[in-house]
Amino acid sequence: MDRQIIRELAGRYYEAANGDKNRSRVALHKGVNDLRMIRPVVLINELPWHELNANGELSLICEDEKIRGMEYFFRTELFKQKYFPCDIHIRPYYPVMKQGEFGRMAGLEIDEKRIGDPAGGHIAAHEYHDVLKTEDDLEQLRWVPGWYDREATAELFYFAAELIGDIMPVKICGHQVAMGHTLWDIVAQYRGVTNLLNDLIERPEFMHKIARKLTDGFILTVQDAVKNNLYAAEYPDLHCSPMYTNDLAPVIDHDSVKPENVWGRGVAQIFGAVSPEMHDEFDIKYQIEALEPFGLVYYGCCERLDNKIHLLRKMKNLRKISITPWSDIDAAAEAIGGDYAMCVKLNPAHVGAGFDEDVIRKEINTVMDAARRNGCAFDMVLKDISTVAGDPRHLIRWAEIATDAVNGW
Repeated sequence: MDRQIIRELAGRYYEAANGDKNRSRVALHKGVNDLRMIRPVVLINELPWHELNANGELSLICEDEKIRGMEYFFRTELFKQKYFPCDIHIRPYYPVMKQGEFGRMAGLEIDEKRIGDPAGGHIAAHEYHDVLKTEDDLEQLRWVPGWYDREATAELFYFAAELIGDIMPVKICGHQVAMGHTLWDIVAQYRGVTNLLNDLIERPEFMHKIARKLTDGFILTVQDAVKNNLYAAEYPDLHCSPMYTNDLAPVIDHDSVKPENVWGRGVAQIFGAVSPEMHDEFDIKYQIEALEPFGLVYYGCCERLDNKIHLLRKMKNLRKISITPWSDIDAAAEAIGGDYAMCVKLNPAHVGAGFDEDVIRKEINTVMDAARRNGCAFDMVLKDISTVAGDPRHLIRWAEIATDAVNGW
């Protein structure tokens, strides 16, 4: 029964992946990232799956655990294509992820109080307690190398290929974890937000020592990932934003994917609360060094950056900038112009309680008007969706509104 189920799902998926509409999405994504936009791209990601299975389409039926993982992949991808496809591109193969781990910093255990979603969602509240108070604590942090288990990866590959290889291609794929230098996200987990922000002012030398050590660790992680061949060539997205492009160095040897072949990412979410000068001193200078080997760079996540674009211009390989819902989109678009692509994050609260189509249209039109005035290439992403108030129709209708808007570009 498991075999029959997964083969039927694989056939449906591969048919959708080879459709003209799905194939055309690659060109749309490249148009934005290569700064030659055909029209804006719209995506939905980071979904509250626990609220979306109203009709049982997402229920896993297979019994074998390895097959259930494949089943989850196919069911969730097909669900998105059926109900809110937007410009979501699905790869025309089944991806088998390399079994391994990137190099990382170790030696300190994160101490936190965590409150999960009682409804079963993936969002949680975290209260981090300070375990990195002193230089002695910092000495405990050490870099440990990563690894790649080729035998385990091959086993998964042949397992999937035997099941569905006559229906669709099966491909071993790398990871994107070590593409991003998330320096201050890591420090926030070790120290807590308040301690982090206070010590940028009260103990700047200590905070620079932390930044130096974690940056050195990231640089080692990048080198180690190349040695272990853990990187992914032509990864479709990087933290919810499309990554297809013609502007990366082509991969000559797929057993040796290098940083120049992929996107890098910088982020300093907690620095949404600091001045441009402090952001520059404590993050940008480290990001420039850490991300220098990558072919292109995408910077930002949930931090406001519309007043810091001039700082980001110091990154010579910068290509895309995140613009959050609480940014001034007019200021961001004017500062960016046609020099970089924007990944505009739209407000996920609009698909929660109080669903209002006029509010959604106004937000989308405001973004599009600002981009049009300033000649910006951009995608719009609805993400960080913790709830749709139990009504999947919110996502369906949002997708229809957004798709209509960009099709009229």
